[in-house]
Amino acid sequence: MQWVKVLGGAVGAAALLGLGIILGHFAMPKEADVPAPSISQDLDLEILETVMQHLDASRIRENLRELSKEPHLASSPRDEALVQVLLQRWKDPESGLDSAEAPAYQVLLSFPGQERPNLVTVVSPTGRVLFSCRQSEQNLTGEQAGPDVVPPYTAYAPPGTPQGLLVYANRGTEEDFTNLQTQGIKLEGTIALTRYGGAGRGAKAVNAAKYGVAGVLVYADPADINDGLSSANATFPNSWHLPPSGVERGSYFEYFGDPLTPYLPANPSSFLLDPDAAPGFPPIPTQPIGFDDAKILLCNLQGTVAPAAWQGALGCDYRLGPGFRSDGDFPADSQVNVSVHNRLELRNSSNVLGIIRGAVEPDRYVLYGNHRDSWVHGAVDPSSGTAVLLELSRVLGTLLKKGTWRPRRSIVFASWGAEEFGLIGSTEFTEEFFSKLQERTVAYINVDISVFANATLRAQGTPPVQSVIFAATKQIPAPSPVGLSIYDNWIRYSNRSSPAYGLVPSLGSLGAGSDYAPFVHFLGISSMDIAYTYDRSKTSARIYPTYHTAFDPFGYVDKFADPGFGSHQAMARTAGSVLLRLSDSLFLPLNVRDCGEPLRSFLQAAQQNLGARLEQHSISLGPLVTAVEKFEGAAAALDQHVSALQKGTPDPLQVRMLNDQLMLLERTFRNPRAFPEEQRYYSHVLWAPRTGSVATFPGLANACSRAMNTGLGSAAWAEVQRQLSILVVALEGAAATLRPVADL
Repeated sequence: MQWVKVLGGAVGAAALLGLGIILGHFAMPKEADVPAPSISQDLDLEILETVMQHLDASRIRENLRELSKEPHLASSPRDEALVQVLLQRWKDPESGLDSAEAPAYQVLLSFPGQERPNLVTVVSPTGRVLFSCRQSEQNLTGEQAGPDVVPPYTAYAPPGTPQGLLVYANRGTEEDFTNLQTQGIKLEGTIALTRYGGAGRGAKAVNAAKYGVAGVLVYADPADINDGLSSANATFPNSWHLPPSGVERGSYFEYFGDPLTPYLPANPSSFLLDPDAAPGFPPIPTQPIGFDDAKILLCNLQGTVAPAAWQGALGCDYRLGPGFRSDGDFPADSQVNVSVHNRLELRNSSNVLGIIRGAVEPDRYVLYGNHRDSWVHGAVDPSSGTAVLLELSRVLGTLLKKGTWRPRRSIVFASWGAEEFGLIGSTEFTEEFFSKLQERTVAYINVDISVFANATLRAQGTPPVQSVIFAATKQIPAPSPVGLSIYDNWIRYSNRSSPAYGLVPSLGSLGAGSDYAPFVHFLGISSMDIAYTYDRSKTSARIYPTYHTAFDPFGYVDKFADPGFGSHQAMARTAGSVLLRLSDSLFLPLNVRDCGEPLRSFLQAAQQNLGARLEQHSISLGPLVTAVEKFEGAAAALDQHVSALQKGTPDPLQVRMLNDQLMLLERTFRNPRAFPEEQRYYSHVLWAPRTGSVATFPGLANACSRAMNTGLGSAAWAEVQRQLSILVVALEGAAATLRPVADL
């Protein structure tokens, strides 16, 4: 791949530096118009300020208008046209980058049938259709009825036409289906109506199938997404709320990456699984509907009134079913038919990579990524992020072409393909370049949705990146209120008490909701995801209301999410400042001591909630306590070493060795055998999904949860012991990585 040749060529062309530095550790580009780099090159605050001043809100707005003017589903003609837009921008002679390319992977995608659209109907015992749910969303702004607007569907749901009595299953969790069964409701052969939230999309179908349910319907309840509002006058295009016909699309594939090439890049030479036998697809037909149609179905159900926690905002008492009541709109013995005609197709999907070679350390990469594909117009998701990406790369590219700046380390901008189908583009990239990325990547910055709304910053990340986010946001003015920095505004909305720093903004942990997932979980790379978002004290919406619907065009952002695009500009500045600090600072701004707080918190949770039960099974937390203490000691010692080097004039090789310790720490928390195969790609022992109720190390929490109802000496308790051993080894390895390099 060309990006490898570009960066590899820079390393190979490196000149020997003084002081006997190993060839390839530092390398200088050969362009005549770029000043010769200094091996002590550090963050230039004047350059940083120049970048901040030149990031233009009006240009971001125009980027978004261009990106979102047409639907761009993954692999569609418009998606591929945007590939060319990115390439053109990144090859521009006045504002482009060193190089740009668009490698493609052949991946398995899922689409609704064109000749036989998916359909949900209520049918009488004689088969007469009594009611049909909408097959498309209402055309409210002239943008919802175009030929490229994909009808609502659940990607990867299998085709089929199940029919049965309707039951209401709340959020489709296992607990919800157990509750129905406990109430004496026979679930076998039924159609379950569920609402978004509580369980992942695909999990709803998996859970339903375990109880014999034949098909699943999913809708967004106004109570969850609209603060209870449901009338046409109170929703889009009159407000940012989801209109009654809005339907949330999404992938129901259980894993991330191409379904047919797990752990392998989707290249022509790679082994393909049989699509009929590949794991991770929903087991039963599933279809999303709007809440206007859900209201007609749900408000006609018979049976017991659902629990208070299961009630919503459709204006009626939610009942459990099965079947319709005799005094409603349908005969009591009517059934619901779910006709799904989805098809699987191998399609080419492209990533776009833009590269700026580092002047001093071209073999160290700072990656900045955002996905390109959307379900429909995708103005918020993901084009708000792409609009910021293009503006930041324009400003940096202009400085590059003028010859006034080149980063110390290499920067790789990435526009990922087919993210909406399961983080496919980014995952295939990490599979193809697994070793190179593990060895050389400093950090990954993800900006998917850059602006949900315009109240405050929201940041998630692994602990070492906390300090660089804090440092950047303290220097950037918030769009509002005037006079506050982004940091000061952020802390007003979301904060925590830190033993080390006092009151600080809350940094969330990374799950698997965007393209950071393969970098942190699969590769063990320090990662972050940043966005501007809404005031959660003023709305209970689980995400912006028109998420994954046809009601996410440019006008939605321009009128409701961020009028004036001040929050987009703030996000460009935040992401740009973080990027420059990581790529240009002599000492990597990664603080390993910040890992200590979550480790100590996890340990205390285990001691308080699991300790007594573990002792009953002769399992001691003592080795884990010792391992945490060893890590804390090593992190404190390294922090002192950093401070000492920063005060002096360190040898470049000392700086390089120290930076490698900081960069590689996150890798030490990887163990590819820590989690069962059904948790594909998860290897980070601190941040894998936690199914147990105790907020401690995920492997330990999950193992204890499974073991609680088993006896002494069971295999489940042996797994608890194994998970403890995995943690101890990881923490001791992390401590060893932080100790002096010569200390073997």
